Amino acid sequence: MLAARGLRRLAAAICLARCSASAVAALPAAGAARFHDYDAAVTECIERRALRVGRQVHARMVAAGYRPALYLATRLVIMYARCGALGDARNVLDGMPERNVVSWTAMISGYSQNERPAEALELFITMLRAGCEPNEFTLASVLTSCTGSQGIHQVKQVHAFAVKTNFELHMFVGSALLDMYAKSENVQEARRVFHMLPARDVVSYTAIISGYTHLGLDEEALDLFRQLYNEGMQCNQVTFTALLNALSGLASLDYGKQVHGLILRKELPFFMALQNSLIDMYSKCGKLLYSRRVFDNMPERSVVSWNAILMGYGRHGLAHEVAQLFRSMPEEVNPDSVTLLAVLSGYSHGGLVDEGLDMFDLIVKEQRTLLNIEHYGCVIDLLGRSGRLQKALNLIQKMPFEPTRAIWGSLLGACRVHVNIPVGELVARKLLDIEPENAGNYVILSNIYAAAGMWRDVFRVRKLMLKNTVIKEPGRSWMILDKVIHTFHSSERFHPRKEDINAKVKEIYVDIKAAGFVPDLSCVLHDVDDEQKERMLLGHSEKLAITFGLMSTPSGLPIRVMKNLRICVDCHNFAKVVSKVYGREISLRDRNRFHLITEGACTCGDYW
Repeated sequence: MLAARGLRRLAAAICLARCSASAVAALPAAGAARFHDYDAAVTECIERRALRVGRQVHARMVAAGYRPALYLATRLVIMYARCGALGDARNVLDGMPERNVVSWTAMISGYSQNERPAEALELFITMLRAGCEPNEFTLASVLTSCTGSQGIHQVKQVHAFAVKTNFELHMFVGSALLDMYAKSENVQEARRVFHMLPARDVVSYTAIISGYTHLGLDEEALDLFRQLYNEGMQCNQVTFTALLNALSGLASLDYGKQVHGLILRKELPFFMALQNSLIDMYSKCGKLLYSRRVFDNMPERSVVSWNAILMGYGRHGLAHEVAQLFRSMPEEVNPDSVTLLAVLSGYSHGGLVDEGLDMFDLIVKEQRTLLNIEHYGCVIDLLGRSGRLQKALNLIQKMPFEPTRAIWGSLLGACRVHVNIPVGELVARKLLDIEPENAGNYVILSNIYAAAGMWRDVFRVRKLMLKNTVIKEPGRSWMILDKVIHTFHSSERFHPRKEDINAKVKEIYVDIKAAGFVPDLSCVLHDVDDEQKERMLLGHSEKLAITFGLMSTPSGLPIRVMKNLRICVDCHNFAKVVSKVYGREISLRDRNRFHLITEGACTCGDYW
């Protein structure tokens, strides 16, 4: 029989390595080892994730002919699974003469936590066939393994089983269901589960907030956080990370600062994902200085941290800073495909065409394995922005990937900017075949024809939209003032101060025309006279939002406006002249990038 002294030596090795006293160190000095001796040693290995020592403990059990009881055998399964030795854990489970729900769940959880969902689901089925009834922990573990193309169907099957066994409303099962429905973009079912839970904790709130954020429902995510906070629940790092992602989508700087302050006051332990979200949030709110400060103060950084700050600089068109930061990455941080995408995107937004092409050629030569369709899409966007449309088309035809709708869409947008009708018609035909339901493609093609004065073709495209029952996404701009989101649409009719705004925008128009502003009538895509075109331009949502900002914020404060589509040239020029005439800094974030406008100049260099 195994001497207790041997177990004591093993436990002492763990304690010395971790500089802590434990139950293992208190094993008897002599005599036969008993159940409690083994249990204490295995528990110590679980707590310290000491796989090597755990294997020695198990080996001595076998050598001594000691057959662990159900409880102790289950603890061995847990120990191996916790240490990632899933093969050893499965061998112990398969060799057990009897198993209970804890044994099965330990193994299923091990598979799930080590990203082996197929084995977890297969073992769950084996467990049911063996006649063992699962508990709430089993179902929660199984739900996290429902991934891939069949994930949502598997979730629904497990959900049905949970309903039959009365586990649907259990906190662990409900939170797991909520999380999986949210991740699969089934927000209606996620919301139903959330409201059915008899009691909600921070985990369930975090799951639904993450789901809303993933689907772009940022205002709903913010409202749920307010509800959580008002109920007095203590938020964790994961909750704050999800909330910051929502605030990034809203570009809500004031809320972002408040949340950052709350995080600092709570003195939460360092959590890299949370710091990365702060970097991303500040950059999307137009505060790169704050992003850089968070980045510089991080005690350690992952490649995701570097990607976040690189993307931030690229989003603002600061291509030289992107290149400089990329060169300063330490050797121990290996760039991944997202890093290279951030660098190429920075060159594209900054207008450094030749430098971007040189970088792409270098990547092709040295890091070809990291390339994917998005990198080619970035280079095609870069060529399109610079007007090299034929070269972009040639790259699409030669690249080793099948072009996506996003790539064709990028090239079509470039054709609109440079009014290239032959390439534009070719690309539009491709897109209308791929996604005939996408209104944006019809609109851009119509815009190309309108910019060239081809009104008959404009009407033909619009008739095609009516025939296919395609509806254009309306442009809208918004700003946050005193914690209220003010949204504006073209020729706004519903804002409570619409009369004041319309009067003020006309007053501003007189002032900026006196300062030399000339409206760009090519931005009006209707066959009407010039006077009517000027009136239509004044109704653009960006101008209304900027006007409201001038009316509603103190002099000297920046005006922050967000736009769901690409800002038009006339509104961009309007913002530049307003900033000069009224001495205001204007931050405009459209679908593609940031425009920080001061004293009549924009950080984009009029290249976007």
